[in-house]
Amino acid sequence: MATITARGENFETKTFEAPDGKRLVLAIEDAGIPILHRCGGKARCTTCRVTFNEGEPATYHWREKEKLENEGKMGEFRLSCHILCEGEIDVNVLMSMLTTDLPDPGPRPASEIPEEIE
Repeated sequence: MATITARGENFETKTFEAPDGKRLVLAIEDAGIPILHRCGGKARCTTCRVTFNEGEPATYHWREKEKLENEGKMGEFRLSCHILCEGEIDVNVLMSMLTTDLPDPGPRPASEIPEEIE
């Protein structure tokens, strides 16, 4: 099990557990934190962005890396939709329903990171 601490400007810091291998965006959402994921976890929109205080993975999923490089955002934040939970993680959730007037966070991402994006 991974231990995750999620911090944000508009919600109280929360520490919770999630199964190893679960998508970080889903672990955060399932803990009751209203993280955005406007593209449904396909690394297209960057609204699920987080920064790490501890436990940042050393590697990138190729889709996350491509999106961050194309946007010129590599090193500024990570995409929680393409990170799997493992170990001790301490993150700052940068975009949530509490900081927007959007009607919903976006379509719920699939349990697994999809190999192909339609």
